[in-house]
Amino acid sequence: MQIKNLTLRAKTVVEGFTSGLHRSPLHGFSVEFAQYRPYVQGDDPRGLDWKLMARTDRCYVKQYEDETNRRCYIAIDQSRSMAYGSDDYSKAEYARTLAATLAYYLNGQRDAVGIMTFGNELPEFLPPRNRTGHLQQIMRLLDMESAGVDSDFGESLSHLAGLSKRRGLVVLVSDLLTDPETLFQPLGYLRGRGHEIVLIRVLDPTEVQFRLERSAMIQDMETGREIYVDPAAVSAEYQKRFETHEQQLIDICHRRGARMMTLAIDRPLDMALLELISNTRTLSARDSRERGPGATNTKARS
Repeated sequence: MQIKNLTLRAKTVVEGFTSGLHRSPLHGFSVEFAQYRPYVQGDDPRGLDWKLMARTDRCYVKQYEDETNRRCYIAIDQSRSMAYGSDDYSKAEYARTLAATLAYYLNGQRDAVGIMTFGNELPEFLPPRNRTGHLQQIMRLLDMESAGVDSDFGESLSHLAGLSKRRGLVVLVSDLLTDPETLFQPLGYLRGRGHEIVLIRVLDPTEVQFRLERSAMIQDMETGREIYVDPAAVSAEYQKRFETHEQQLIDICHRRGARMMTLAIDRPLDMALLELISNTRTLSARDSRERGPGATNTKARS
């Protein structure tokens, strides 16, 4: 987080992350069968379909469509509450670094990545693409200073559902400090378009565990209203309301077939990236099971 250049920061995280990965012994873990083609000299013999060769006395190689070649829509919250941070950087800074890291990683996997910002005066949208210069456009957009305003999650996600014409992975990065019920309908719109959805809830450690040491005037960053807070009087009630709000968010995600993960902004970004990739692989596997073995391969058509 001390690296000033956002692109270099994302590159550093991704290169450190990928250098720690080991090659999977499971060939074809995240791929779907596409077609056969005749075997030619130099092909990997592990791709041969031995049963088909036994029936036809000819050598054919299975070709696969890589499931990771997908469209990803990253929606990042830039509202006023995201400007809070108890350490050297804010939730907004962590969130945009995480978004940049994910975009850099997916671009390296040849995935089409798009960005939508909301909760700011001038919301922006870059549609998913994988072409020269597009990653630089994403980084420039994320690097822009933003004057946050009150955010309307429901309206923003509904707007994204209208913009995302082709199905893919939707990643929402936000502190999710909103009424959970406002997410129910727009998440339904996104699922109705066939999207996989992951909500990344980004919080400061002091929001997860109430840490006010002495009585003080606290300002609501969304409304500007000041409130006198005595930690001895409100600590237990705060934790109770925090846990209730979290459970409501989990319930909404469960009802809409979405996945939610919570990240404190002191969590290392490479570990956050690993957790996110694990969540999306789980979603892909679940969707494949729901489609069933006889389902049409819509990825090839889209």
